[in-house]
Amino acid sequence: MFESFFPKPKLFLISLIAWVLVVVSFYYLFGEGVASYLGFELAVDSQTVIGLGYFITPEFVWFDIYYIVATLIFYFFWSYYSPHKWQRWSILGSSLLILMAYLTVQVSVVINAWYGPFYNDVQKALNGDGDVAATDLYAHLSVFCIIVFPYIVFVPLKLFFTSHYVFRWRNAMNDYYLEKWSQVRKVEGASQRIQEDTMRFSGIMQGLGVAMVDSVMTLISFLPVLSALSVHIEEMPIVGSIPYPLVTLAIVWSVFGTLLLIFAGIKLPGLEFKNQRVEAAFRKELVYGEDNKDRAEPVSLVELFNNVRRNYFKIYFHYAYFNLVRYLYLQADNIIVYIFIIPTIVSGRITLGIMNQILRAFGQVASSFQFLVNSWTTIIDLISIYKRLQAFEASISGGQLPKIDRDFIESRGLEEQ
Repeated sequence: MFESFFPKPKLFLISLIAWVLVVVSFYYLFGEGVASYLGFELAVDSQTVIGLGYFITPEFVWFDIYYIVATLIFYFFWSYYSPHKWQRWSILGSSLLILMAYLTVQVSVVINAWYGPFYNDVQKALNGDGDVAATDLYAHLSVFCIIVFPYIVFVPLKLFFTSHYVFRWRNAMNDYYLEKWSQVRKVEGASQRIQEDTMRFSGIMQGLGVAMVDSVMTLISFLPVLSALSVHIEEMPIVGSIPYPLVTLAIVWSVFGTLLLIFAGIKLPGLEFKNQRVEAAFRKELVYGEDNKDRAEPVSLVELFNNVRRNYFKIYFHYAYFNLVRYLYLQADNIIVYIFIIPTIVSGRITLGIMNQILRAFGQVASSFQFLVNSWTTIIDLISIYKRLQAFEASISGGQLPKIDRDFIESRGLEEQ
């Protein structure tokens, strides 16, 4: 799955983590000095520019240049050390996806800054003192329309490029497995695993991978925003006064939800994998029956379909309590931040604009930390596909098949090859 698309996957991942640590450390330790030397006048602790001007600020342009240079250094190193057929897509393509996700998230950062003055003026207008005219509010809305223009451009481009990216990954897996066909063809459902599982793997990665990258980029962009807004919250119920209260609340609440959902859905990946296996066995017997009258007898088909039914009923049962826990948590998530900022609201220490900024920034950070919560059902499907493709990896490397595949082969009276 990974060797087909990335050069030396394990070493590649280790080198990537090491390079990211080096690049991030250098950026925060020496980046400002290098930027000044190159002519970028970086503002320290400056307020977010509300408008398209944000995307041409020295800070924004410097970060983009730094990111691109770091990517090219990493790419040329691997191009020299271990050339790979798909390296442009796997390295440069992955980097471009991350950059595009960062750009779209930055639009959300500017919009969050826009909420402050807009709702402050709305609050003044509701007082009826005439301090705010209708033209002032229309001007805010005009600025909003200008801000979202980059988002309208970035998102379709990102989705278009992502579609091509994940298909190239499927293309790489398909080519890799077909080259090894003689070694994997006796694995149960080999044709299905090459055609359908690689297709589903790429499809899930298109949605799940983009969501994960967006979550990480959102965290990077909104954690500083939420930290800055925490100064308005002096004390919260139950916990009292703590450092960075909003950030702490977002992390604790999200970790709690993630662990809760993992525990509630711990049996689902295995059942989803088994479901693919029993479905494949039923379908395969029907295919054999098309060419051989001695196969696909009613008795054997009924038995195979009973296996399908039993597994589905188990899945329905476990999803029932999983979904109960999941939706209880998600509904509680809608009000958790209000519970902890109500004392600040009634004390009058924050305006309507700041309150909306807090709610939006908290929602962005919490939803990013809740990536596993929001994507757990998709992750379950991905894990089951990964387990099926593991059998291919074992066959190609000459290793032992996973236990569940060995059990299937033994039950069908086939030799393990």
